[in-house]
Amino acid sequence: MQNQHSTALLNRGVLRVSGPDAGAFLQGLITNDLDKTVDGRAIYTALLSPQGKILFSFFIVRREDAFWIDYPSELAAALAKRLALYKLRSAVAIEDVSEAYCVTATWGEGGIAGEESFADPRLPPLGYRRISPRTELVDSAGYDAHRIALAVPEGGRDYVYGDAFPHDVCMDLLNGVDFKKGCYVGQEIVSRMQHRGTARRRVVAVVAETPLTEGVDIIAGG
Repeated sequence: MQNQHSTALLNRGVLRVSGPDAGAFLQGLITNDLDKTVDGRAIYTALLSPQGKILFSFFIVRREDAFWIDYPSELAAALAKRLALYKLRSAVAIEDVSEAYCVTATWGEGGIAGEESFADPRLPPLGYRRISPRTELVDSAGYDAHRIALAVPEGGRDYVYGDAFPHDVCMDLLNGVDFKKGCYVGQEIVSRMQHRGTARRRVVAVVAETPLTEGVDIIAGG
């Protein structure tokens, strides 16, 4: 018996980064190791401020001669501007192809990943994602409920970009930070947090008997 679910993620956009310097360009910016994007595998990663706080979180998958970025669509202009800031004279082309491509998610028992799908690198129960030519889109509320039940936060919705460190939103536990790779923007602060154990906040899932309003205080034992 199959219990597979699939939906288009309406809040995601797609960037295509290509050119001779594309790999080195991205590798020097992100928290994860771009070399992991082999054999169809993707990485979950972030671009940080110099102070170590998350400005953007996204997925990267490699296809042939380009890197495809699955990112929050509301940050399209800001992400493109930030990447252009670091581009300088690098031989890199950055294209937003969101009008032609969309992101879909598939999860649940008994399902089979479609062609060119990649496993969600955060948690196995999150299933697979796919960047494919845009078709008719459907509501993604079911995916959000599944993600929240697994206590997997999403930037711009569950935390404010520019206000959280990777540890605050469990990126270190969700395969979003590689502590063995070389330097990247904000790396020193994130590494210090890891080795000194100074993270002060974490995201957890809470189950309540009655609906919770946004911003309500939740007190342990209260």
